[in-house]
Amino acid sequence: MANSEECCSTQLIDGDGAFNATGIDRLIKEVKLGECGLSYAIVSIMGPQSSGKSTLLNHLFATNFREMDAFRGRSQTTKGIWLAKCAGIEPCTLVMDLEGTDGRERGEDDTAFEKQSALFALAVSDIVLINMWCHDIGREQAANKPLLKTVFQVMMRLFSPRKTTLMFVIRDKTRTPLENLEPVLREDIQKIWDSVPKPEAHKETPLSEFFNVEVVALSSYEEKEEQFKEQVASLRQRFFHSIAPGGLAGDRRGVVPASGFSFSAQQIWKVIKENKDLDLPAHKVMVATVRCEEIANEKYADFSGNEEWSQLEEAVQSGPISGFGKKLSSILDTCLSEYDAEATYFDEGVRTGKRKQLEEKLLQLVQPAFQALLGHIRSGSLDKFKEAFDKALNGGEAFSVAACNCSESFMALFDEGCVEIYVCRSSWTRWRICIGACEGVSSVRAAKLAELTALNEAKLKEALSGPVEALLDGANSETWPAIRKLFRRETESAVSGLSSALSGFDMDEQSKGKLLSSMEAYARGVVEAKTKEEAGRVLIRMKDRFTTLFSHDSDSMPRVWTGNEDIRAITKTARSSSLKLLSVMAAIRLDDGDADNIENTLSLALVDSTNVAAKDRSITTADPLASSTWQEVSSSKTLITPVQCKSLWRQFKAETEYSVSQAISAQEANKRNNNWLPPPWAIVALIVLGFNEFMTLLRNPLYLGVIFVGFLLVKALWVQLDVAGEFRNGALPGLISLSSKLVPTIMNMIKRLADEGANAAANDPHRNPPLASKNFTNEGNASSEMSSSASSGLTESDYTSPAKQD
Repeated sequence: MANSEECCSTQLIDGDGAFNATGIDRLIKEVKLGECGLSYAIVSIMGPQSSGKSTLLNHLFATNFREMDAFRGRSQTTKGIWLAKCAGIEPCTLVMDLEGTDGRERGEDDTAFEKQSALFALAVSDIVLINMWCHDIGREQAANKPLLKTVFQVMMRLFSPRKTTLMFVIRDKTRTPLENLEPVLREDIQKIWDSVPKPEAHKETPLSEFFNVEVVALSSYEEKEEQFKEQVASLRQRFFHSIAPGGLAGDRRGVVPASGFSFSAQQIWKVIKENKDLDLPAHKVMVATVRCEEIANEKYADFSGNEEWSQLEEAVQSGPISGFGKKLSSILDTCLSEYDAEATYFDEGVRTGKRKQLEEKLLQLVQPAFQALLGHIRSGSLDKFKEAFDKALNGGEAFSVAACNCSESFMALFDEGCVEIYVCRSSWTRWRICIGACEGVSSVRAAKLAELTALNEAKLKEALSGPVEALLDGANSETWPAIRKLFRRETESAVSGLSSALSGFDMDEQSKGKLLSSMEAYARGVVEAKTKEEAGRVLIRMKDRFTTLFSHDSDSMPRVWTGNEDIRAITKTARSSSLKLLSVMAAIRLDDGDADNIENTLSLALVDSTNVAAKDRSITTADPLASSTWQEVSSSKTLITPVQCKSLWRQFKAETEYSVSQAISAQEANKRNNNWLPPPWAIVALIVLGFNEFMTLLRNPLYLGVIFVGFLLVKALWVQLDVAGEFRNGALPGLISLSSKLVPTIMNMIKRLADEGANAAANDPHRNPPLASKNFTNEGNASSEMSSSASSGLTESDYTSPAKQD
């Protein structure tokens, strides 16, 4: 790339067709083309090789394109397409120097690049200079004929081409006046136009619809250099303000804004290289889309880095900001205005769409800050709203009335706070106000309803749980009817109370009915949960009931097994009552139609089956408990399945057998303890075998006195030694203990007898000494009296001081 103070140039497309995107971007940046908007023009020149195109451009636009050195011979000088800025021409004008046609370097058959470059020039240029020799005018096989055919043919591939100015520059003009040359040239151009195949839509379209044709003539540069320069200087003036109305390109169409020229040219060349038809309107939209997207992204980035916005964003986190809405709206307006200024020349539909997208992105960017600020205002207003609302409710005001009044005041307060944060381009504020009010009322409503529901549920649970547990504990035939009655009474009471409380909430019937239904469902759930809980402890309940009935009499006194009780009948009664408890716990019967045959089934399978089997073990019947469901009872209402009942009963019997066996043992022991008589056969044997001894006693009564005294002594020893107590620990320990206590006990008894006799003699002063002459009979009577007194004293002492002997 060559540079000078007035001119900048670069090779746009090289000889191999490669587009130099970096070079054109650098050129556009240096000449500041992006700032021109639509106020710029593109000029290109085409013509035969070595026809002086570069020379003409250098003199006409003060460019620095490479020119052919005539002394080295005629050869190709320009390869590909070069681009340069015209010096000193307003508006900004760029000129393209195209590779010459009909060059020997590419050969006769290689015309692809020639057509591609011609199509490219027509697609991007406002003015196309066609350089041609004067002596070719009027010739059928002139060098300019193939060039014109090429131009017209490729033009048909543009679908809706631009209105391009074709300026035919006649070089090396002869003496023939231009007035005579121009008609001939125009006639030849028209013939070529008519001969070129056209699409059906343009069969009758005149040449003037697509091209403005201009004709100028220049003298020979080599022979009349000064005259050539004067004519070129005159022609240069026509390129000033060329895009203004009446200018060379005053009626051009489909202009791409200057900032999108580089991308547009690159995409056009890409389509041409791929040998596709070039739809310029669609291309224009595509360029507009890309460029507007780039501009929008630039503006979004500028806004994100804006210092004023950053300060607002940081400050809003701590609390409300005065004038937030105006400041933010001003920054947004500035950003969008800059976008409008840069994108104003692009397609309106694309420009508007991208602007809307940019606006949405900017609003999304600032929305968190807006919401944070709105949150500060809303939280303060909502606190005041809740305070006023709670005060109104506590004052006895109906919920709906309090909600309406407090909402109106809350909305007014919220509106006042939102005036300064309103962003004119958004619809957030009003929406957020409504949401805030609704959330405030809804949150309080939800809290109050939850509190009210929880209070009624707590009361309902308290009213149901305890009584249901008590009823199940005393399970009998009237348990479930009593539970149903209790359930209906408490549920109706709770629903009625809740319905009255809900009247102030201004609820629709559907919502109200839903809450009341949930209360009924809760009550049912409480009863079912409590029943399931008790069913889980049914075995403990059964054993407790059995123990109570078996171990206590009808007066609830502990039962003493004296031997007169019918243990079998008592056991049967206690087990039947426990079985009743099991049948009550087996299923939930909360509905009036819940009839079942569980009790009979259990009785038949667990009680009666034992008696039947005992009578006839040969009879085999099906087990009614060999099932996981009860007849006429759904699985959802089943608490204990038949199989589980059988297992529980087996465990219950096993754990209560010990109590029954203990009772039987206690009864038998009691019978043994109370029966001191020997068996009847022993009594008969004693009478028969002891008849002689009995008669002897009757004949000599003295033996009876001796036996009586001996009985008293043995009885006293029995009491003093506590023989029965000693033998409780076993025979051997009892004998050992008695052997160690026998002698001391006898000595103690003799001593006490002696003491008693001495005390009696000392206490009687009138007692006479015994006489030897007394009769034997009196002596025997006195001895008998003394023995009776001693026995009486010993017996009394045995019952008064047994503890001392121990």
